[in-house]
Amino acid sequence: MNPPRKTYPVEIAGIRRELPIFQVAPRLSIAVLNLLGDTELVQACARALVARLATIEFDVLVTAEAKSIPLAHALSVEMRKPYIVLRKAYKPYMGVALMSETLSITTGHPQTLYLDEKDQSLLFGKRVILLDDVISTGSTLQGMEQLMEKSGAQVIARAAVFTEGDQADWSHIIALGNLPLFHS
Repeated sequence: MNPPRKTYPVEIAGIRRELPIFQVAPRLSIAVLNLLGDTELVQACARALVARLATIEFDVLVTAEAKSIPLAHALSVEMRKPYIVLRKAYKPYMGVALMSETLSITTGHPQTLYLDEKDQSLLFGKRVILLDDVISTGSTLQGMEQLMEKSGAQVIARAAVFTEGDQADWSHIIALGNLPLFHS
């Protein structure tokens, strides 16, 4: 059995959760939101984000693999718009994929985002909303934006369940809340 872990309490769209706190770098810990398998929370977040995105005219939702995929799916169903997932590993069936490199706070290592060949034509000339579960440093968001530019899509909004930390100006992100960073 694992020892008790510190948690950070949040209320998101009327749902309470205790987010486990994990160290991700020396003297830096974060509260980890994991939407995978939490259908109740995903649906509540989707409904809350639909309300915030209702006035934005767009064509496609775009997210990065993996924890925000259920949220993208739920938003897609609610808003009747397609979604595209940017992958973190290249597979041969992706054809001539576009790529962009990012640096994630949770891994601490460079990651590459790939836009599948088949999805490129779905994005050309389209208005997109970029979606993530948590935006921490903005690196993944920047990589997503680079891929949208390469594909000929226009980013018209950026949305997330949470932004994280207060070092950056998050006013351009449509989010349901902000998580603190824990420095020790």
